[in-house]
Amino acid sequence: MIIYKQFFFDSAHFLPKVPKGHKCGDLHGHTYKLTVFFEGDLDPEQGWLIDFNEIKKIVDPVVSSIDHKLLNDIPGLENPTSELLSVWLWNKIKPELPLLIRIELNETPTSGVVYEGA
Repeated sequence: MIIYKQFFFDSAHFLPKVPKGHKCGDLHGHTYKLTVFFEGDLDPEQGWLIDFNEIKKIVDPVVSSIDHKLLNDIPGLENPTSELLSVWLWNKIKPELPLLIRIELNETPTSGVVYEGA
């Protein structure tokens, strides 16, 4: 069984390593959509894989720590590409929710990244 839960947050960033004149080198923001996926066997007693409230309890503080923030100011996100942000999120969530198998992070409705761990 695979389940997922979505979260949304707004953050600003700039990409310091892009070539001069690249538009992403300037300060800008995104409304990010984070989808976290979990895989495992159903608990026969509860009839679920994980309580969605348990997921929310773990992921909400992580998301809150970057919501309405300048990502470049967050330790480990000095070059906050979507790819590096997805790894950062994985490293915060996976230790608390070991059934995590995939993160999908969209920075726009048409652009995003899928990360399935190292």
